[in-house]
Amino acid sequence: MSDERLIRLAEAAGLSIDWVDADGRDQRVQPDVLRAILAGLGLAAETRAEIDASLEKLHMNNRRASLPPLLTGDQHAALDLSSYVRPAAAFALQLENGERRDGVLDDQACLPPIEIPGYHRLEIGDSRVTLAIAPPACPSVTEIAGDGAWGLAVQLYSLRRPGDGGLGDTLALEAMARSAAAYGADALGISPVHAMFSEHPNQYSPYSPSSRLFYNVLHSAPGSILGDYPLRQAIERCGLSDELQRLEQLELIDWPAVAEARQRLLRTLFHDFNSGGNAQQQDFESFRKAAGEALENHCRFEALHAALRSPEGRPQHWRDWPLQYRDPQSAAVQRFAEENADAVGFHAFCQWLMARGLERAQVAARSSGMRIGLISDLAVGADGGGSQTWSRQDEVLAALAVGAPPDILNRDGQNWGISAFSPWGLKDHGYRAFIEMLRANLAHAGGMRIDHVMGLMRLWVMPSGARPDQGAYLNYPFDDLLRLLALEAWRHSAVILGEDLGTVPEGLRDKLAARGVLGMRVLLFERDGAANFLPAAHWSRHALATTTTHDIPTVSGWWQGHDIDWRIRVGQVTEQARAEQFEERERERAGLNRALRETSGEPGDAPLAPAAAVDASIRFIGQTPAPLVLLPVEDALGLDEQTNMPGIVEKHPNWRRRYPGDSATLLDSPVCSQRLKCLAEARRTTRGAAHR
Repeated sequence: MSDERLIRLAEAAGLSIDWVDADGRDQRVQPDVLRAILAGLGLAAETRAEIDASLEKLHMNNRRASLPPLLTGDQHAALDLSSYVRPAAAFALQLENGERRDGVLDDQACLPPIEIPGYHRLEIGDSRVTLAIAPPACPSVTEIAGDGAWGLAVQLYSLRRPGDGGLGDTLALEAMARSAAAYGADALGISPVHAMFSEHPNQYSPYSPSSRLFYNVLHSAPGSILGDYPLRQAIERCGLSDELQRLEQLELIDWPAVAEARQRLLRTLFHDFNSGGNAQQQDFESFRKAAGEALENHCRFEALHAALRSPEGRPQHWRDWPLQYRDPQSAAVQRFAEENADAVGFHAFCQWLMARGLERAQVAARSSGMRIGLISDLAVGADGGGSQTWSRQDEVLAALAVGAPPDILNRDGQNWGISAFSPWGLKDHGYRAFIEMLRANLAHAGGMRIDHVMGLMRLWVMPSGARPDQGAYLNYPFDDLLRLLALEAWRHSAVILGEDLGTVPEGLRDKLAARGVLGMRVLLFERDGAANFLPAAHWSRHALATTTTHDIPTVSGWWQGHDIDWRIRVGQVTEQARAEQFEERERERAGLNRALRETSGEPGDAPLAPAAAVDASIRFIGQTPAPLVLLPVEDALGLDEQTNMPGIVEKHPNWRRRYPGDSATLLDSPVCSQRLKCLAEARRTTRGAAHR
């Protein structure tokens, strides 16, 4: 069988046959890989007959007799409707503000420009469509925070406060926001707070959530919402005082033990809350009503996940549930929710506590002087066995996993084991799942970081369980998604940051910049050659600047080769390669040493001590023309250990490290406070240069 028809089918399905890797080399996806991925998309391709049938299926799906549920357009630009309706057709347009406009399309079947961004309703004949009209760009950092803005980035779970029970929470986040604001920070980036599985306490990577619509309730601080007295009473009745103190003293988070203790405590608090006479009952009920079907589905999923266990007593993937429970709209699910109203209500109660806690943290950040405040973090996908996938089955790719091909971040590639949206599923449902996800993550934040922002344009997909090199790029409706992103950012007055590290497709960064989405530049990656680091002045004006990320070493750890020791320890590098690795690091360190010294005005070759290298690195990124600098707290403190080693699960304590002090005073050590003052001064200098 000729591969030509297979290629035709793959391209019609949105797959890229040819692509360019991170080293600039041309690559082509092999036929067997294409067939496996097409099967995951529901397009059989083993025989010529199957390919012909799949092509016909796509053809029928692409034919539209009427307007789709939603179309995107740009403010002040005519909208071409010629694919759907005839020229000179009469239309009725109702703007989001209630204004009504009647007219006819022009002789090219274009709708006249709309000058007001928003979600508007268009009627043409019997067809009705939502028009999402986007502003030209997302709000910029400069518009919101002025020139020379800077902030800190923290792992929420790592934060400490007295009485936290072994895990960072929203009350510790409030304290960190106030402390950072006192030093002049305008933003506080936080790790994802997405909902996890209450029945899977061992699954705690914040980038593998059950749902990106709701929150990880383990981070709630119930006392900040319900009051200290009810909290103390509940702790006493649960007999948890000693256990919470034990967990609080640990250097590494014990996620299963924390989850068990916190869920016991939350259930007791919910029982007390439901006992009647609670002044906050109305607020809870209003929250639940406003969150609507999406929240109810998530809470029902959590209750079902706990109840529908395997014969061995283990929680199951929802695809293994009895058939009647696999559809969230089924009568069986409705009956279950009615019969288990307390179980469903408990999860809604926990979501209310977390949402109100994040709301408080953002208010604390803004009222303390931050002009942006919290920056949320949006994971690239969600677990295929989670509530978001169960709730939005027609809008996700259930049979394919998302990852990355071999690139500069990981030479083996990555299979993240998560599911992503279906491009045509999004279109067919008016981008509902995408829009609700943006709103959820902007609800209590002044900005949002999009992990692997390349996913708006294309995603590396592979059959579940496949190796990363058995994947291909699936293309997405990039312009539509960018318009919706700009519209939601405008409605929330929020800045948008895109993590554009790895294999970046040509043209992506230019399109992001045009829409006001800041890219991301990392000190260790900004090189022109193996050991030739770019001067600060040559960094991009369209990207934030940072020293490191959660997936790579801290500056101090890198400077000392601590990450090489870890790679040897976990088996990524052999002991025999140690000398070669450190020799290469010595060349890289000498190059960065030169760049740091030249930027600081102290040229020379004498190697900086680790602490001095951290100081110089912070000054360096502060002097870049980046509109925003985000300094990880790990580097502000000069820590050696990195947060996460991608691809390593058991041998490195990923997502478990805690910061070495109370959030309220963590930044106040002489060394850390001096670094923050130097960063603030460097940004003031940058601000002054921008006005000259």
